[in-house]
Amino acid sequence: MSLTSWLILVLIAFIVLAIIVPACFFLYIYMKDDRQKQHAVLRNFPVIGKVRYFTEHLGPELRQYLFEGDNEAKPFSRKEYQDIVKAGKYKERLIGFGSKRDFSEAGFYIRNTLFPRQREEMRVDNTEKIKTRVYRIDSDNLFTRKEHGEEQLADPYYLREEDAVIIGKNSCRHPFKVRGLVGQSGMSYGALGEKAIAALSKGLGLAGGTWMNTGEGGLSEYHLEGNPDIIMQIGPDLFGVRQPSGEFSWEEFKKKSEIKNVKAFELKLAQGAKTRGGHVEGEKVTEKIAAIRLVEPGKTINSPNRFYEFDDVPTMFDFVDQLRSVGGKPVGIKIVVGDLDALERMISYMKESGKGPDFITVDGGEGGTGATFQELADTVGLPIMSALPVLDEMLQKYEVRDKVKIIASGKLITPDKIAIALAMGADLVNIARGFMINVGCIMAQVCHTNTCPVGVATTDEKLQDGLVVEEKCYRVCNYVLSLREGLYNLAAAAGIESPTQFKRKHIVYKDELGRLLPLEEVIIAAERAQREKHA
Repeated sequence: MSLTSWLILVLIAFIVLAIIVPACFFLYIYMKDDRQKQHAVLRNFPVIGKVRYFTEHLGPELRQYLFEGDNEAKPFSRKEYQDIVKAGKYKERLIGFGSKRDFSEAGFYIRNTLFPRQREEMRVDNTEKIKTRVYRIDSDNLFTRKEHGEEQLADPYYLREEDAVIIGKNSCRHPFKVRGLVGQSGMSYGALGEKAIAALSKGLGLAGGTWMNTGEGGLSEYHLEGNPDIIMQIGPDLFGVRQPSGEFSWEEFKKKSEIKNVKAFELKLAQGAKTRGGHVEGEKVTEKIAAIRLVEPGKTINSPNRFYEFDDVPTMFDFVDQLRSVGGKPVGIKIVVGDLDALERMISYMKESGKGPDFITVDGGEGGTGATFQELADTVGLPIMSALPVLDEMLQKYEVRDKVKIIASGKLITPDKIAIALAMGADLVNIARGFMINVGCIMAQVCHTNTCPVGVATTDEKLQDGLVVEEKCYRVCNYVLSLREGLYNLAAAAGIESPTQFKRKHIVYKDELGRLLPLEEVIIAAERAQREKHA
């Protein structure tokens, strides 16, 4: 047979296969879906119905990248995501042509002064430089993008010694001095993989003047890898400080308190989107994670809603006192503000007893989590811009504000949001998801499935291969430095020498009609509305 005949036969065979294989495939789908009883649309339209489910599955990605506007998406818009990435990857916040903020909407604004501070008038310590790495764009075309990384000596924007925030100054043997106002909120090893934790640790350690909160999952070797200052969080399941029976272990707690990097402890009563006990799927609980948490490997963990060690404010404060006495380091509590009467009873007891935590971390209801129920995330707990000033106001009312520091968290991802929180009463600010994005998070929103496509919120070793610690750690560092620099820019614009000097008078609330309200009126309105709701 000639070569031409062979080629004709091959072509015919190819055409036949090209017709028969798809036909068989669609016939299989038709018969399979026509007989199933679960989906009505597939039963009536077996082939075309598949298109509906296919596009529905791709919907979130299509909206995120193609159809949603820059300010539309939740929990973070494209603009907010890009602001975070630019600060971490390029260490810059410059924009062109104008703001994308909708100025017709209600919101908070920083009051600038007629005569802002000059750079040399700012109380900032930039004597030491930080050796980091940033990206520079060479070309950015439709089909190609070229950029290169380069080393850079960066200003750290540390607070001066006299402006440093000191936690536990008069209450414990080893107070915690902080020379930066921004740190990492609680994110557990187990919820995040070891590479993400290591990248965060190294980046925060490089930036200095900041801290790393372990989350309730316990202290791991990866938290210590970058030698950062650490706040060890203790949740109701007592991971890392528990006995095999599940009870609190003073021996394990003492071991943790003797670690140099551990600067403070935090009892987690609640978290913004997770005002319930924690949840970790069994497939995430590896042998290593189980050893750190002191639990059984491979077993799903559902933590209790609250501590068994105390059940009211007096017994909680007694427990705080004992932790402080044994560990010698500051002890705080993490709360979500909801029941204002309960909050006021706690604060009034602080005045009455002279007891209480060294710091209170207030997490807004918009705070994130790896896994929680929709009804809790959407409805339970006040947002941070409502909760924070109410907490500050109550502490001042009972004259105990000077005894406790406030750490605020809840989507405070840019310098302007942080400055507003500081003006509302926060001493320090926690960020979680901003740091997640800088170690690679693309907001796939599958944190609870162990299938994070970029290796951040997963313990799957194969998926973690995509996360390069030595590259992402610099983005974490740059993000911190960029935020601190931005705070000093805003402080100068407001006419003050340091972001530690932000007060309520520096911000104003503008409603939809353009009317201006001082913060005191906003606080009173929020508190009154909450009390009427519970009346």
